[in-house]
Amino acid sequence: MSQQQRSYRLMTANLFSGALLVLSALYFTVPIIQVLSQEFSVSTSSAAWAGTAFSAFFAIGCLIYGPLSTRLGRKRVMVAGLIGLALATGLTFFTDSFAMLLLLRCLQGATASTFSPVALTYAGEMFPPSKRVTVIGFISTGFLMSGIFGQVSASVLTYWSGWESLFLVFGCLYALLALCFVMFLPEAPKASVRAQQKATGSLLSNRSLLLCYVVTITVLLCFVGTYSALEFHLSEPPFSLQFSEIVTIRAVGIVGMLLCPFAGRLCRRFGMPAILRTGLATSVLSLILLGSVKQELAYAVVSVFFVSGIALIVPSLIALIGELGGSKRALATSLYTFILFIGASLGPITAIAVIEQEWSLSVYHIFAGLFLISLLCSLFVRQPEAATSGQR
Repeated sequence: MSQQQRSYRLMTANLFSGALLVLSALYFTVPIIQVLSQEFSVSTSSAAWAGTAFSAFFAIGCLIYGPLSTRLGRKRVMVAGLIGLALATGLTFFTDSFAMLLLLRCLQGATASTFSPVALTYAGEMFPPSKRVTVIGFISTGFLMSGIFGQVSASVLTYWSGWESLFLVFGCLYALLALCFVMFLPEAPKASVRAQQKATGSLLSNRSLLLCYVVTITVLLCFVGTYSALEFHLSEPPFSLQFSEIVTIRAVGIVGMLLCPFAGRLCRRFGMPAILRTGLATSVLSLILLGSVKQELAYAVVSVFFVSGIALIVPSLIALIGELGGSKRALATSLYTFILFIGASLGPITAIAVIEQEWSLSVYHIFAGLFLISLLCSLFVRQPEAATSGQR
């Protein structure tokens, strides 16, 4: 194996680890909403804002740090963000009020957002086209695995040593990750700031790109919302599951994420739009079934198919937006992450609002309807000619 190949693998491992650990912070509060509600004597809907606060500031940060990294350097922005995230997360261990918790969650979201748009752009700049979609697939796998890893970590650490220990442990992990980035990631070449400032208008005139952004807002809205509803759904009849059983079902979803690293290969063979539509269709059918099944094993199996659909959607959508953005990939990716996490911020509060209102349609069926709208939008998305010919 050549030195360059080893360097690519080490960079991929660091970016995957960053995606897994940094994005886990988004999901910390999803399984412990009821714990926080009791700890701080607030309503369940108020406790859900601990997740929404992170997501909202994360989304805003994505708009800022993507362009800022063009001026300051990708690696420098990611490392600074990890140091800030380590401090904000570690300090949460000492909080004694819900207001302070919300403030620190806002700071965590603002610092964590240095990673996602910058890492995706970094991968596009530092890896050759033959490796780019595969690396994006690994980063996407980290993003998706964080949805399960963050929830399971939060559940287990809260159960064994209290919810505060979760933030202390991950604060240390973020500090270690910052050190790894300093040691093992080379700096990307700086791009033209002036060219990026002129890019916004032409991006927003691209119909396929706008349709991709419509799809984007539903991805984490439905994914985070579904897992927010899971705790309430499985603890009630007809399931009435205990803590350990609910954690097991959360963890089983990781199986569906095994598709994610292969998404690049599938996109090269069948085209990015086709894989995107397949993932959306799979998610629609899975959510309809999740709202109907009454048996624990069937629920676990269907949840794997749901996550499999997400595992196809995310890397194909990221790669497609990168291709449609062309030379403006950095800005296109920043807009993608901003919209993605606006959806994530709406997920928990949407799920809890539907559950509290006790509507006749289940929360899963509502999310299935949103994904169906995205599927219809995806039918009108066209891949750039150059990208299509490069896959043949």
